[in-house]
Amino acid sequence: MHEYVHVVHNAYSPAETVEQAGRQGVYKANMRIDKMFISAVVAGMLLAFACAVSLSTQTAPWYQDNAPGLIRMIGAVIFPFGLVMIVVTGVDLCTGSFMITTIAVLQRRLSVPKMLMHWFVTFFGNLAGSLFVVAIITGYGGVFDLPPYNAEAITFANKKVVTPQWHMIFLRGIGANWLVCMACFLACMAREYFSKVIAIWWPTFAFVALGLDHVVANMFFVPIAIWQNDPQITVGYYIWKSMIPALIGNIIGGGVFVGVVYWYLHMTNEPPVAVDGVYYSTVKEPLLTLGSKPWKSGGGPGPASGGVSPREESEERKKSAEAMV
Repeated sequence: MHEYVHVVHNAYSPAETVEQAGRQGVYKANMRIDKMFISAVVAGMLLAFACAVSLSTQTAPWYQDNAPGLIRMIGAVIFPFGLVMIVVTGVDLCTGSFMITTIAVLQRRLSVPKMLMHWFVTFFGNLAGSLFVVAIITGYGGVFDLPPYNAEAITFANKKVVTPQWHMIFLRGIGANWLVCMACFLACMAREYFSKVIAIWWPTFAFVALGLDHVVANMFFVPIAIWQNDPQITVGYYIWKSMIPALIGNIIGGGVFVGVVYWYLHMTNEPPVAVDGVYYSTVKEPLLTLGSKPWKSGGGPGPASGGVSPREESEERKKSAEAMV
C-alpha cells in the first residue's frame, strides 16, 4: 500500500518562472492596442507616485549635507511600493516588457515586430502617465512648490542628468533594469501575494539606493525639475542626455542580462516545461486570442483549443490533492 504525502511548494522553479515570463510576453504583446496603451499609462502613473514620495522623503537638507547615503536609503526603502502596485495589478512598464517579450521571441512564440510594437506602445504610455502626474497632480497641485521641495527636485534631477556623462547614464541604465527585471522575475516565481511583495521590494530597493537610472522613473524625476524651472535642463537636453542612454541601458539590462541569460540557462536544450501541470501547447490559443474565442458550451467547459477551463483545472487539482492526503 502506497502512502502519499501532499507537499505544497511555495515557489516555482527557475525553469517554470522563465516559462511563465515567456507566456506573459505572448499574452501582453497580443493585447488590443487600446488596452496595451491604457495599461502602460496606469503603470506610468503608479510609478510616478512612488517617485514623488521618494523625492519628497529625500527633501531633508541636513541629511543631504551630512548623511546623504542614509537619506537615499530611506527613500529607497519607500520607493518599491510603486512596482508592487504595478506587478500585482497587471499593468505594464516598458522596462518589464524588455524581459518578458524578449523571452517570448527567443522561444519563437512571438514575432520581433510584435515585440517592438509592445515596447513602443508601453514606452509612450508610461511617458503619458508619468507626465500626467507631473503636471496635474504634483505640478498644478503645488506639491513641490515650497522652497525646500523645489530645491530638492532641481538638485536631484541635475545629479541625474547634468552631472554624469552620457556613458555613465547608459551603464547605470543597464544596472537599473537588471535589478528591476530581477524583481519581476522573482515575483513570477512567487505563488502568493506576500511573497511577491518581498520578491519585488529588495531588488527595487537596491537600484534606487545605488542611484541607478530607470527610464520610466526618470520620466517623473526630470520633468518635475523642468516644471519647477530648472535652469540647466531643457526638454531636448533631457531626451539626449538622459532618456536615450537610460532607455538603451534598460533594454540591455532587462532583455539581455535577465531575459536572454535565464532563457539560455533554463530553456535551451531542455524538455518542454509545464506550469502547474499545463504545457504551452495547451494554453497557446487562449494566450494568442486573449479570450476572443468563447468557451465551449454544451459539451462541458474548455477552450476551443481543446484545453481545460481555469475552473475545471482548479477543481481537478483540488481533487488530486485530496486523493493524495
